[in-house]
Amino acid sequence: MSRRALLKPFAATLLLITLTTQAQNGAPNGAQERGYWRAASNTARSITGDITLAQEKLTISLWTTPISRIRDLNGPELSAVFDTDSNAARIGGLYHLSIPAAKKFLRKNSLCGAEDVQWMVAYAQGNSLQIAFFSGDKPPVFTFDAVRNSTDLCGTFTYVK
Repeated sequence: MSRRALLKPFAATLLLITLTTQAQNGAPNGAQERGYWRAASNTARSITGDITLAQEKLTISLWTTPISRIRDLNGPELSAVFDTDSNAARIGGLYHLSIPAAKKFLRKNSLCGAEDVQWMVAYAQGNSLQIAFFSGDKPPVFTFDAVRNSTDLCGTFTYVK
C-alpha cells in the first residue's frame, strides 16, 4: 500500500476533527464577532449606536479606531463579565484599543467618563453581540469578584444582527 493511500484516511479524520471543533467553539479568532451590529441595549442605543467590528478595527458612530485581538476568553472568564453560562464551551475575545475620554459619541456621551478606554471584551452568540469596555493600563482580571469590584469597567453593551 502506498504512502499516499495510507495518509488519505488520516487527513480526512483530521479535517473532520478540525471542523467539528470549530463548530462547537464558534468561529476562530473572532470571526463570529465581525460585522455590522445594531444597538439593542439602552446603553448601546444611547451611547454608541450601531457598530461595525472588523478584524483590525472598530467603528462607532462613523468613527474608526484600530483594535488588536490579544487573546481568547473562555466560558468562566466571559461569565465574569456577561450573564452567560460559565460551563458552556464559549469563546470570546479580549482586544486592546485606544478611545480617548474626550471622544464623544451619541448625545455627546463618552464610553468611560473621564477615563480612556484601553480594553474591549467581545462575545458573539448567534445574532447577539455583547461588548464590555474597560479603562486601565493593565488587562482586566476575569474573575467574578475582580470584575464586580473593578473600577475599570466602563460599561456593557448589547447588539444584534
